[in-house]
Amino acid sequence: MTGGPAASKPRSAGELHVLATTDLHCNLLSHDYYANRPDPAIGLSRVATLISQARAEAAQSGAACILVDNGDGLQGAPLGDVLPQASGPHPLVRAFQVLEYDAAGLGNHDFDSGLEALANVLQDAPCPVLCSNLSAADPGRALPFAASAVLERTVPCCPDLPPVQIGVISVLPPQTLAWCRQALEGQLRADGIIEAAAERARQLKAEGCDLVLALAHTGLAAAGGDSSENALEDLAALAEIDAVVGGHTHLTLPHPDHPFAKPVVMPGAHGSHLGVIRLELEYAAGGWQMAGGSACLQPVSQPGAAGTATPLAKEDPVLVQALAEDHTRTQERMQEPAGHSPVAMHSYFTFFAPDRGLTLAACAQAAAARVLLRGTAAEDLPLLSAAAPGKFGGRSGPQSYTDIAAGGLCARNIADLQVFPNELRAVAVTGAQLRDWLEMSAGLFNRIAPGSSGQRLTDPLRAGHNFDVIFGLSYRIDVSQPPRYSASGDLLNPEAARITDLCWQGRPVDPGQRFAVALNSYRVSGGGRFRMLEEAEVLPLPPVRIRQAIRDYIAGRLPPEPLAEMPYPWQLAPVPGTSAVAVTGPGAAEHLQELPAGLAAPRGFNSGGFWELELQL
Repeated sequence: MTGGPAASKPRSAGELHVLATTDLHCNLLSHDYYANRPDPAIGLSRVATLISQARAEAAQSGAACILVDNGDGLQGAPLGDVLPQASGPHPLVRAFQVLEYDAAGLGNHDFDSGLEALANVLQDAPCPVLCSNLSAADPGRALPFAASAVLERTVPCCPDLPPVQIGVISVLPPQTLAWCRQALEGQLRADGIIEAAAERARQLKAEGCDLVLALAHTGLAAAGGDSSENALEDLAALAEIDAVVGGHTHLTLPHPDHPFAKPVVMPGAHGSHLGVIRLELEYAAGGWQMAGGSACLQPVSQPGAAGTATPLAKEDPVLVQALAEDHTRTQERMQEPAGHSPVAMHSYFTFFAPDRGLTLAACAQAAAARVLLRGTAAEDLPLLSAAAPGKFGGRSGPQSYTDIAAGGLCARNIADLQVFPNELRAVAVTGAQLRDWLEMSAGLFNRIAPGSSGQRLTDPLRAGHNFDVIFGLSYRIDVSQPPRYSASGDLLNPEAARITDLCWQGRPVDPGQRFAVALNSYRVSGGGRFRMLEEAEVLPLPPVRIRQAIRDYIAGRLPPEPLAEMPYPWQLAPVPGTSAVAVTGPGAAEHLQELPAGLAAPRGFNSGGFWELELQL
């Protein structure tokens, strides 16, 4: 049967391909500056080859194509630590120029150095830079980013039809204002992710956009947890949004465990993947409409034998050449002498055995804080120091561990010990707050049933950089008990007590006892959702980067730290007849003799290239 309104006018079909990167953290080249060696598992330079191939595929199929980034590109790898005398665009901006990005969203770490520094970097940006849920506290202040953008693209297979109008929005965690409080104090206001995205998307559709793409620097919320930071699922459910690029949590999506009703992609981190969204379009009634779509990931490497990565994409020579001077300067800067260590330092066993690198960082924090607290009301409080590992494998892969040989140290080793450019802070807390702090940290571990074997020791959904070790105390962690707090800081089990035998100088810590604790700016600003610290008294300190404190401590410019003479603070409480699987990097094999005899037995490599050890608890 023919005829009728539905058949009166043929529809024209086409496609739009969205190519996406996220959380590059300035890993623009396939190089590990901490170990000073090539790393085939990372790098925008390898993604660039995939971008070229994807663009060619789009052109061949007659599809329109755009390239976008989803934030957190400026902070991270040493290549992004631009020296004041450096000229020309920031390396990330130069890379975006070479690759001809069409739009870029901002992530929370892009605000780490403040608005003025961000504006200086973005003045050379080759494309619209967006953030839809941050605005100026002073309405008259101009900001270095826009709330949204509209991209017009002709669909090559339909050259006689009007171009498709693509509205692009960008959102990030409103907690950014807290995490970057010192750099942003009073300058911006934040709206919720969902509210801002829905309003801006509706506005773009009302203004004639055919599609709305959300650059969402947000991930998946923990089960039952607060979604104000990680709101990807709620965002993707908004009717006004047609496709989403996720980020922030360094996951890889799509994934069978997390289905979405519309195209959603999250391309890992550090240049590990290119995200590709293919939107099927049809033109009818005077406009383009989405008729369907899909999302997929293209990795730059695959896990190989013994935890190594096998490259799947070569480095793009044009981008490598464009960044050659930045690369050389960074290598030279990272080789600057920084002192000496009589012992090797690594993080392979950081979740179940002493970590010398963590000890050094904690002692440097304490030594610097002790000097700065002299003459203050907090000088007479017992001083502790909280530190968490920065490189522990996880979503960064089996090569992402600190591994520093004994002997001479250089700047790259200091950066390896303190990956994030955090500043030193100090707080005054009670013994009760200390206990809850440690309970929150101990949520990293899975609950291990007594008498069991084969279960993974740590929960891969809990971030290792939130495992605070508090030096100056002694305590045990009983992993046979349930966690007290969720990853979002919510109280799960009020009666749970993983922390046992909590002592200071051999005496049990009294709930009302007061301590001063040296720690990093990320934790004080709310990073990791340690809600018990929201009530802690912040002790005023002048700005000091923890990396600089470590250099000063190693060089003897800070006094010897008493905490360095104390035993390592914590150990796992015995669970007789029980074992669990610890996941670490292949480099751990060179240090296995450091562990007590009979504690750990190698199990081999898992499918992700990590080395597994069976631990006797």
